[in-house]
Amino acid sequence: MKTCEITGEGDPCNSQIKRLKKTIAKIPEETQLQNYTEIFKAISDPTRLKILYLLQDGELCVCEIITVLEKPQSTISHHLNVLKKAGYIQGRKEGLWIHYQLTNPKLLELIDNLTDLIKKTA
Repeated sequence: MKTCEITGEGDPCNSQIKRLKKTIAKIPEETQLQNYTEIFKAISDPTRLKILYLLQDGELCVCEIITVLEKPQSTISHHLNVLKKAGYIQGRKEGLWIHYQLTNPKLLELIDNLTDLIKKTA
């Protein structure tokens, strides 16, 4: 039986339960949490982060990304699709190639701020 940290009794106290119920009401719905997870998964890969950093100075053709990262076209296409699905990048077709750009230029600033915050709390 778990004891209440506040009262030391056998069951959580009513005030603790009320506080937890208020807190849980603030948590986004399960589907929204799943969406957040997918969004964060998209930037949890070093190659995808490199692609985002490459795009910080403007639009690039897939062929340029392939050349700079020295990875197969199929690998780069996979990573671009993940980033596009997450809403981080958008593409426009020009001839045989697609040119990609960030959907929001502040994205990398947010990523840098988040990593700085995590470093400071670790």
